[in-house]
Amino acid sequence: MADIFDVVADTTRRDILGVLLDRETSAPESGGEISVSEIVSTLGLSQPTVSKHLKVLREAGLVGVREEGQHRYYHLDRRPLETLEDWLIPFVSSDAAADAATLAGAEAQDTGLNDDQLAWASAIGQRFAEAAHAVVGPKKRR
Repeated sequence: MADIFDVVADTTRRDILGVLLDRETSAPESGGEISVSEIVSTLGLSQPTVSKHLKVLREAGLVGVREEGQHRYYHLDRRPLETLEDWLIPFVSSDAAADAATLAGAEAQDTGLNDDQLAWASAIGQRFAEAAHAVVGPKKRR
């Protein structure tokens, strides 16, 4: 199984996850499920391309699938993302300046991540920091 950072480092897979998240939040009555053809239509990609990326996401546990005849309906599975969250939380604080310094320091270190992975982790870290600041205010998170 591929490392979760490798899985989410791909732009197309992140776009697919975004479509699944949109479906989950905009149509909760659907159980967050969406057909492959709807994903194809939304992203303007070919069906084989979407299917290939859905397979990788499925193998990583980031999406679940329900089969109904010849149709497949996918939904987001957030559990593997908790691994990323657990890794990122120590880097997150409510102080934006500290966040920038932490992220800059992480990028300067040899983390074993490639540039795409670092950029993705940095963007997620910044979003976590913004969310933490909104929730906990000026105090530091523990």
